[in-house]
Amino acid sequence: MLTDASPQLAPTCNPTHPVLVLGLGNILLRDEGIGVHVVRAMQDMLLPSGVELYDGGTAGFALLDVLANRPKVIVIDAIDAGHAPGTVLRLEPRDLAERPEVKLSLHEVSLADTLRAAERLGLAPREVVILGVQPQTVACGLDLSPQIAGLIPQIIELVRAELERTPPTEADCCAATRPIARKLVAESSCLEDRP
Repeated sequence: MLTDASPQLAPTCNPTHPVLVLGLGNILLRDEGIGVHVVRAMQDMLLPSGVELYDGGTAGFALLDVLANRPKVIVIDAIDAGHAPGTVLRLEPRDLAERPEVKLSLHEVSLADTLRAAERLGLAPREVVILGVQPQTVACGLDLSPQIAGLIPQIIELVRAELERTPPTEADCCAATRPIARKLVAESSCLEDRP
């Protein structure tokens, strides 16, 4: 099931798809769109039940509802870690804090910013794995460079390995059902009630 970022409200967790494979990137900047290209390539594949593919594009904070309270999120995105083009790194959010030289996102609002916001709101996913790909080029254009396009099968296998490492279970279905927008509205209305 492939879905994409939209301004519509989403539940804070999808109990039928507790594991999220999130492709990020700007497809107008060639290799910067690798995450989106990977989830699109996976959309016709047989995946374990409980897995949702999501084209997050460059949505930033709009992804809070999508990420909220998930047991596991696997993110594919371009990163600038100073490695050779085509290097694929497996990172976790703590790695981003420990390695400030790694620029996880070339987007306006980074995944790290979005994850920090989710944590502050009490909506952080339990586990986040980031498969970061060092781009060859982020020049204007719709096509991936041949080197990065050739990595798509390898990246898909890395995603599958992550899914096998901790497959979704029935216990992973979330109890939270209220939309994040309601929480934000409730918090802002509390502020309005103050003298």
